[in-house]
Amino acid sequence: MIDTGGLRRGITLDMNGELVKVTDFQHVKQGRGSAFVRMTMRNLRTGSTTQNTFNAGTKFQTARLERHHVQFLYQDGEDYHFMDNDSFDQFSLPKDVLGDVVNYMKENDSIDLLTYQEAPVDVELPVTVDLKVTQTDPGHKGDTATGGSKPAVVETGLTITVPLFVNENDTVKIDTRTGEYLERVT
Repeated sequence: MIDTGGLRRGITLDMNGELVKVTDFQHVKQGRGSAFVRMTMRNLRTGSTTQNTFNAGTKFQTARLERHHVQFLYQDGEDYHFMDNDSFDQFSLPKDVLGDVVNYMKENDSIDLLTYQEAPVDVELPVTVDLKVTQTDPGHKGDTATGGSKPAVVETGLTITVPLFVNENDTVKIDTRTGEYLERVT
């Protein structure tokens, strides 16, 4: 059990029999009245996102998730297929359960699968991934007085903002938590 003071992003809670992952939270203390916490949560089974408000000090039941190292094999329509690196068992997860994680996965990537009572519920990516730029406009020197930026589409279909010097076929490092460009990889 944790209370509102122990909340952090990425923690998984068991709320009324539903597994939810905290994607964002905010402690609010107004001038009058008691403090409260506004929490954005993603249901790990359905993929839906909700926002709830709780009084400060409310206790939550944490869910104990097991971690398995798996390899992403391929995408087949709305299903994403994986293989357990230890047992070589193959299974699939639908896109709506994976959420935005699909924007950072490419074939043969190793990731961590989180299971609850032997059922896969979520995947955890590394903090950064390297993806190839497939489409971007050419940058022109002198377009701005300060460092400029432009949109770029990477190999998974995700659109990010990159500096002007990044070209097509360059590999860039992306933060999977925020979706922001970090650096160009040589």
